Amino acid sequence: MPTAAGRTKVLLVIAFLLGGVAAGTGSLRAAWEPLARIIGLTQPPVAASANVLSEHEIEALDSALPQAQAELLLERSVNHYRGANDQIAARLHAWRGHIAMQGRLNELFVTAINSNDVTVRVAGVEVDIAARNLLKEPATIDRLEPLARSGEQAARINALWDLALIGNRGIDPSRVFEILSSSLHDDNETVRSWAAEGLAFLGSDRSIRPLLDVLHDDPSPVVRERAACGLAQSGMFSASQRMTAVPTLLDFADDGSLDERTRGWVVQALRDITGQSLPHDAVAWREWYADHRR
Repeated sequence: MPTAAGRTKVLLVIAFLLGGVAAGTGSLRAAWEPLARIIGLTQPPVAASANVLSEHEIEALDSALPQAQAELLLERSVNHYRGANDQIAARLHAWRGHIAMQGRLNELFVTAINSNDVTVRVAGVEVDIAARNLLKEPATIDRLEPLARSGEQAARINALWDLALIGNRGIDPSRVFEILSSSLHDDNETVRSWAAEGLAFLGSDRSIRPLLDVLHDDPSPVVRERAACGLAQSGMFSASQRMTAVPTLLDFADDGSLDERTRGWVVQALRDITGQSLPHDAVAWREWYADHRR
């Protein structure tokens, strides 16, 4: 049952609204205006606060465990907080071998490497490198290369992934490219799939052509789809790098030697790369591209 104070508050609200009616519809509209300011889903982004790490958060980081530090900072990176990536870079050495890619951190990692901002993807990759206790130095490639070329399946997959990560961070990317691309011709479908994934995460200009070849020629639909995803959205390519694949994808879109499913992946890749929602019509895509280049 409402208290006396509660009833008084209700009566005051009613009196306020009735007073608005008595004063005219303009006053009533003004009274309700603050309640009508609802942010819609289709509006452009609206800032909720300044996107900067607070001094309080930075001060609290040093007393937090490495796992908690990584979780907070990667979450802030995902949300584009200024200073988050600088804090990650400053703490990576201390985190190496002391954080685990599990639970919330793994969820944030997946979100980060699917961001539309390559710098956020870099933050995710760097955190994963620290969690995997990898040294970013040529000796790590020396250790991983034999595993990547001829180890057991699980060891090969891990080595291919690790090589892609450190190659992306500038550790002899040409050598890493050669190791990954050689695995695209392995008899093992799973190894080929992870080699394609690795090339996408290596993110070098040279990785585009082999992924296009895999999309066109690999006998496995699993591997072809992985190559299409790498070209379209996943991995560490920039938007401009992905655009370089478009002319060849246009050729694939009406290539009769490809099955219908693969041509569907080609068109989906074109949509993801260009942001255009054209039909499964190679002519329409060619016309759009010709206009786009003018």
